[in-house]
Amino acid sequence: MNEKSVSAPDPLQVSVAQMHCVPGDVDANLEIIAKLVALAAQEGAKLIILPEMATTGYFINDRLDELAEEEDGPTSSRLGKIAKRYRAYLVVGAPIRADGAFYDAQLLFSPEGERIATYRKTHLFSAEREWFSAGDAPMVVETPIGRIGMSVCYDLIFPEYVRRLTDMGADLVINSTNWITDEFQRQRWGWDAPTVTALAKTRALENGVWLAMSCCVGPEAQFDSIGHSCIVAPSGQVVASLGRSVGTATHKAVFHEKDLDKWRAIATYRADRRPELY
Repeated sequence: MNEKSVSAPDPLQVSVAQMHCVPGDVDANLEIIAKLVALAAQEGAKLIILPEMATTGYFINDRLDELAEEEDGPTSSRLGKIAKRYRAYLVVGAPIRADGAFYDAQLLFSPEGERIATYRKTHLFSAEREWFSAGDAPMVVETPIGRIGMSVCYDLIFPEYVRRLTDMGADLVINSTNWITDEFQRQRWGWDAPTVTALAKTRALENGVWLAMSCCVGPEAQFDSIGHSCIVAPSGQVVASLGRSVGTATHKAVFHEKDLDKWRAIATYRADRRPELY
């Protein structure tokens, strides 16, 4: 078990971008992504995170054969050019095809425009199991801006999984998501913004790690994308949030500083675990 994080450059300007996808229209979504990346770059962001399935929209299961591409396909090439233009690390959710299967993936591009990682969503929710194959490995990517723990949507529900990313040395856990709700889930069970925000806060708090969650917003099919993309400090404090707005939220993630060291000296949650009892 690795309890140490890589010594990341300090500070890191991180941005989460929130968008309303156009289902099945890759060109339109790439235009939206480019505008959001430009906005985040104006705010000084060096790491910019987009939602799950941002290039196609979420409800495209009947069009996967048409819309899913190889990880270095035409859409990936265009995303790399956006990353290069704005000299930022760029993370975008997209459906990919590989080995005769479809995957709900998260692509990471360098400021040079190269795809440096492809993470395949490990935990599939409900009907996703009929559409996609599941990834089979957690992923932490070491970069000059620090170690990035990758996750997509439903992965965040599983505390053991995010703990694994932290134990692998992640300085920052990122989540590209599209939390959706409807009247039944919202009115009867309270599955809405306060719950998903609390989820992000809890994962950051219990692991003592920065967390950035980027979500879609607005109607799609018979559901509503919740939004409330956010950046959360290792204490569980939400330091930037978008609510229901389309746009970007940016914050300076500080990995080494006096107040953070003081907090971690109090919040010794990982060290205080007693796994022999669980």
